[in-house]
Amino acid sequence: TEVVNHLGKETFGIGPLNLARVPGGYAAVPADGWGQLLLFRKDLFKKKGLPVPDRWDRIFQAAQALHNPPLIWGFEAATDPGQTYTQQVFEHFALSNGVRLIGPSGSVDLDTPEMVQTLEFYKALTRFTPPGNLYWLHTRMDYVSGRASMIIWSPFILDELSGLRRDQPVVPDIAKGEPGFLARNTGFVTVIQGPKGIAQYGQINYLGITPDADKAGAKQWVEFLLTDGYLRWLGMAAEGKLPVRKGTRDEPNRFIDGWMELEFGVTTRAKISEFYGMDVVKTIIDGVDGFDRWGFAKGKGALVSKIYGTKVIPEILKRFLDGELTAKKAARIMDERVKALE
Repeated sequence: TEVVNHLGKETFGIGPLNLARVPGGYAAVPADGWGQLLLFRKDLFKKKGLPVPDRWDRIFQAAQALHNPPLIWGFEAATDPGQTYTQQVFEHFALSNGVRLIGPSGSVDLDTPEMVQTLEFYKALTRFTPPGNLYWLHTRMDYVSGRASMIIWSPFILDELSGLRRDQPVVPDIAKGEPGFLARNTGFVTVIQGPKGIAQYGQINYLGITPDADKAGAKQWVEFLLTDGYLRWLGMAAEGKLPVRKGTRDEPNRFIDGWMELEFGVTTRAKISEFYGMDVVKTIIDGVDGFDRWGFAKGKGALVSKIYGTKVIPEILKRFLDGELTAKKAARIMDERVKALE
């Protein structure tokens, strides 16, 4: 709290601060983060006259219209029960329908009509997904191979999508003979709207100062990292390290402007704006204020860690997708299993 106030609470994104809020202040200092993105093929959407897939009905409509396996899949959902990625993708949809880990009473509340509806919608999307247990490696590989119409991924995919990794050829670029073709023809949705909500899933990295730390030295280091050292820190992986501190009191947009000039890539380096344009860059960076997650804003970070560690939600989700459970029973078991982790 002391570091946040010293640096200026107003210089941080509202969303990252809210996720770290505790009675009397903040548990940690936001350092960087990324917001989950729905990537879609703009060229294919244009050919079919499809709207931007920013709502459940539009996502389903597009998946149905573009599904033509094995040449191309309509939507690649995460289905591997052993992967955190499945939790992240499913949680994004759950948040977008108003499903909260903690209900108004302050206790776990996953056995709700909204959760049942989310499960049913997610299962409907898997009709347009390749069989098997899919996780981040499969969805990324299929998208850059031109075999997926839509996927959900973090911004860390931006360098592969741009052809900046030699070990990850971009097949549509090769087929068209146009470097950057897939990057130019990819659209990005940050916030998804469901029947009863709207949200973007976000992952924030925080810096905490422990009770037994050299507090003076730790505070000094954190303040340096988030001021003079901030752009160097973000530059280690600019595509996935978005500035959650926008600037300083004197220069409110210092770090946003600086981040836009950073290069990304592995075997080749380039500015993000060179491949995607300022509109896309602005869309990605503007999402920081609205990042959402289950539990953190309600002070349930320890429970969230247990959920992610045990992968209880992906496990039950997979049983539902495989037809072992009904949506109502899956929601009830999720609720019971998560309560048992408290």
